[in-house]
Amino acid sequence: MRTFFTFLLAIVPLAIVQAAPSVSEERACAPPDVNAATVNLIKQFEGFVASPQNDPVGLPTVGYGHLCKSKNCAEVPFKFPLTQDDAAKLLQTDLKTFENCVSNDLKPTVKLNDNQYGALTSWAFNVGCGNVGSSDLVKRMNAGEDPTAVAQSELPQWNKGGGKVLPGLTRRRAAEVALFKTPSSVIAHPAC
Repeated sequence: MRTFFTFLLAIVPLAIVQAAPSVSEERACAPPDVNAATVNLIKQFEGFVASPQNDPVGLPTVGYGHLCKSKNCAEVPFKFPLTQDDAAKLLQTDLKTFENCVSNDLKPTVKLNDNQYGALTSWAFNVGCGNVGSSDLVKRMNAGEDPTAVAQSELPQWNKGGGKVLPGLTRRRAAEVALFKTPSSVIAHPAC
């Protein structure tokens, strides 16, 4: 009597079965987590907010820059006031979105170390994935221009909030450029 697996092999060519990636292979190609230097940069510029309040442009935030998606930040799985540990966990969860958009928007031909990838993820966290995807920074890097030269010229332009230059954003962009220029042998993009 044939088992289901034997039957399946009889009707599905072996090459197709072998070509399917395993779960571990799929995870290996997922965008990596940002490094500690990136997390520290984001925490420094976002600051810690224990209970929801408006940021400098009037958007309700909590923790380390979590943008509230519902009234009173009801989507946050922790009670208020947040502890710094819970805020750090929330930040790690939030960062997944921005790690994904940076990885998805950049072509695999764009090679970035973990500091470069982290600097772009910090920028994405601050300006949003839609802005990243439509940016000249991404277009220029995808066109093959030198990533460091592109980051140095493009990141500082993202220093406005509510139509005004904000000194905090100017400092943040300078810190992101400095992180981008920090050498590292750890490749973060492409993930595989």
